[in-house]
Amino acid sequence: MTETAVRDQTRIASSKAFLFDLDGVLTPTVDVHMRAWSRLFTPYLEAHGAAPYSDDDYYLHIDGKPRFDGVKSLLDSRGLSLPDGTPDDPAGEGTVWALGNRKNDAFAAALREDGIAPYPGSAVMLDRAIAAGYEVAVVSSSRNAEAVLTTAGIRDRFAVIVDGLVAAAEGISGKPAPDTYQRAATLLGLPTSECIVVEDAHSGVQAGRDGDFALVIGVDRGVGAQELLDSGADIVVDDLDELLPSLR
Repeated sequence: MTETAVRDQTRIASSKAFLFDLDGVLTPTVDVHMRAWSRLFTPYLEAHGAAPYSDDDYYLHIDGKPRFDGVKSLLDSRGLSLPDGTPDDPAGEGTVWALGNRKNDAFAAALREDGIAPYPGSAVMLDRAIAAGYEVAVVSSSRNAEAVLTTAGIRDRFAVIVDGLVAAAEGISGKPAPDTYQRAATLLGLPTSECIVVEDAHSGVQAGRDGDFALVIGVDRGVGAQELLDSGADIVVDDLDELLPSLR
């Protein structure tokens, strides 16, 4: 085992909390999100004569960001712009928020119809971590975190959830800023230096990198291991059950 691997195992064993992203880390909701974004932007971009939407757009411009920022980033990438609007704009195409709310309606319908389950390896690691005495929290840009966790049957594991609704209510900057992760550590009563960030998105890894966290663990669900390392992950795994031997 390399010196770096030993160091990372030591950090995992000595840390006191795991701060988990939700979509793509605990649950495969990223697939539902990707389909919803595609249904939103494929016809929209075609109607506006812009370059067609692709899955690469999701990873480059949307993944891990608050919904409003994702819409704006994608529009910017095509040289398009809309008025910001407000979070209570009805679903439509007149504002950034209206587009985002249209996407959210599609996501909520898919969640109700198809359900969701946690990744098996993530469920095992989560329960083992709790049994080993680690504190756990969810830190998600999504405003649907409560619904996803409840549908997946793991809501009861978490006393602390900092999601898009909490961030908006408290005026906390979303990822890639580290603020939501720092807020979760505060709510757990721990310094960030004793908390581990677990992320699958560039923006979330960057948030962990820019905060004073014990470790940033990247989970490669499609972004690419090297890309996550380049964004600031200390280590990258394909599934969270790879972390089991490192738990104290």
